[in-house]
Amino acid sequence: MRRISIFGATGSVGENTYDLICREGGADAFHTVALTGGHNVARLADMARTLRAEVAVTAHEENLPALREALAGSGVHAAAGSQAITEAADRPADWVMSAIVGAAGLVPGMRALAHGTSLALANKESLVTAGELLLATAHSHGATILPVDSEHSAIFQALVGEDLSAVERIILTASGGALRDWPMERLAKATLAETLAHPNWSMGQRITIDSASMFNKALEVIETREFFGVSPDQIEVIIHPESIIHSMVGFHDGAVMAHLGMPDMRHPIGYALNWPARQRLPVAKLDLAALGALTFRAPDETRYPALRLAREVMAQRGLAGAAFNAAKEIALDHFIAGGLGFMQMAGLVEATLDRLSSETRLGNAVGGLDDVLAMDHLARVRAGEIALEMRAG
Repeated sequence: MRRISIFGATGSVGENTYDLICREGGADAFHTVALTGGHNVARLADMARTLRAEVAVTAHEENLPALREALAGSGVHAAAGSQAITEAADRPADWVMSAIVGAAGLVPGMRALAHGTSLALANKESLVTAGELLLATAHSHGATILPVDSEHSAIFQALVGEDLSAVERIILTASGGALRDWPMERLAKATLAETLAHPNWSMGQRITIDSASMFNKALEVIETREFFGVSPDQIEVIIHPESIIHSMVGFHDGAVMAHLGMPDMRHPIGYALNWPARQRLPVAKLDLAALGALTFRAPDETRYPALRLAREVMAQRGLAGAAFNAAKEIALDHFIAGGLGFMQMAGLVEATLDRLSSETRLGNAVGGLDDVLAMDHLARVRAGEIALEMRAG
């Protein structure tokens, strides 16, 4: 029986993964090793009972009593805290979904790869902050990384049977998010609720905000550079409001391979779950005649400064990705809390990168995971300081 774990089980990607696993036989078809979640311990416990998991872990230690109570008599071990999540990742599994949001997903993903696991990677921050380390770990342990972002899954599928040296360009599509049609002068006053009203995708709060600011796409640009090994000037971004083409690969002979499908995360998750085979999935059939048209437009980097910052990060490489991601997460925290405006997030990230560049060499080679974690911490501290300065000013 195939052993699986889901890290970030109660988030949107985790819920869709759980749905597919249950549809493919649940506890009778899979041996569930570990499930992890955040504050929604009732849902985590329900999932763990249904899949008869070995262990369920909440990231927050104060939730442990509630999780233990919810799992009483089930035979599922309850645990809490970051160390417990790392220990869960050390339990051997054949397939692991890495869907913890943010830099917190890096360590468990690395530990899972050390067991030769197939890692379904929905945590794009891992490649942004430590791409070389992640890929080297997978290579040295004979592990496989399967992209779960819809864009990178699309690229991965378009490259099946192709020679990477024949690739001329990779085109990432972006929905543009909830505010894509707003006039520029309104963006500074966008509220949290307005930013969360995504027209196409049903996603978690943080990734939906990142979609509107294009920070999500900025991370994906860096992720594309790291995962597929192409040069930054081969990576393009285009706004595609319908979200039907998930990404495209252009070749030297002029051909462009596009991956199309209805916007449903169960497709890339299901592809990773069943790879290298394809299984029937509960996703709607694409009806191009009903759609009538697909539209595209170039992104304005004045409107989406995150894309410009991503290219600067790729030029620096080294620890710049870790600093960029950490500063982005702090900026997002402050926007959600009401301390920063929508357009101020990019300003905070840029100011953090500038300050760190004057203090240290962001482009230094990454010596190991400790270097990445140290930069992640330092960038969070600096971003927090700058956020307070911005609020005071």
